[in-house]
Amino acid sequence: MGRISLRSVGLGLAAPVGALVFALLVCGVILSITGHQPFDVAEDMIGSLERPRTVANSLNSATTYYLSAVAVAIGFKMRLFNIGVDGQYRLAAMLAAALAGASFMESLPSVLRILMTILAAMLVGAIWSGIAGFLKVTRGVSEVISTIMLNAIATALVAFLLNPDRLAVTVAGSNNIGTAPITEGGQVPGIPYSGSSSDVFGLIVLAAVVGVAYWFMLNRTRFGFDLKATGESESAAVASGVNVKKMVLASMLLSGAVAGLVGMPQLLGASHSYSLDFPAGLGFTGIAIALLGRNHPIGMAFAAFLWGALDQTSNVLDLSGVPKEIVVIMQGVIVLSVVIAYELVRRYKLRLEQRDVGRALGTTKTPEEVQA
Repeated sequence: MGRISLRSVGLGLAAPVGALVFALLVCGVILSITGHQPFDVAEDMIGSLERPRTVANSLNSATTYYLSAVAVAIGFKMRLFNIGVDGQYRLAAMLAAALAGASFMESLPSVLRILMTILAAMLVGAIWSGIAGFLKVTRGVSEVISTIMLNAIATALVAFLLNPDRLAVTVAGSNNIGTAPITEGGQVPGIPYSGSSSDVFGLIVLAAVVGVAYWFMLNRTRFGFDLKATGESESAAVASGVNVKKMVLASMLLSGAVAGLVGMPQLLGASHSYSLDFPAGLGFTGIAIALLGRNHPIGMAFAAFLWGALDQTSNVLDLSGVPKEIVVIMQGVIVLSVVIAYELVRRYKLRLEQRDVGRALGTTKTPEEVQA
């Protein structure tokens, strides 16, 4: 059992580690061709992680990335591709910000205000994702197509509502517009990080809770079992009494609810308003992180921090005359290579399992038996 366990761990790490090493080699070649020293660049990037501010900002980026990855992973477990996380979290963040900044909210206790804001974001995200789930179970519409189209609709809807005549106000001293500022009672204070001028998002705790809840749901609940069973084999799930349509809709609703949380750390911990410069594209980054982390809560946590650290350390490259776009290249190569690596590892693992079964049945000879 120990040998099998070690082998399983090795196979599990082979794909992400191999993808990372391959990405480093590709970037090293590109840097060499463009006249830069790969080891010097790597030393500068690693050295920047010694700065407390870089670590704090990396953790902040990782917090939002992780929530996005969990939202995507819930769909992946059902073989559903929720490509609409980006639109779901932006629409949820904008409407939640409008609620949190409303004047009547200021009379409520701080904990209640924060809780209402978070629940509102989850509700909006679930509804927006639920539209795609409803279309799939009732009309057979591919969730890939519907969620992509819903992204475009969400972008247009946010632009329509983010108007001074509707839910937005003009930000004083700039050309920016956004929702009414969230006063101190509706904000989530950051966690001081030693030596850093930037605090870590207080809602990093929420991200950790979501990760634990995700693990518990998959491994300790009937719903999680049905979700994984349906993703592995829909026909087998139907034969065991699982209502597949119900599971598809429930999974999309749950994925959307988690997607609604993606913008909350930034909104309640730093921006305190949804404006034109609110971070976008986090949903698509979540897809990459879910792939790299193999939809596992711990794997995605490491992948999210890696992505956040790469984003933050890329800023030091400009100072050394190296185009920081090299980090984007690295991230792209990681995503492409990890998909290929997982398939290769899957096939190799299948061959090992077939060999083990053959040995157990006495139909496959070991090398010692062949020599004898």
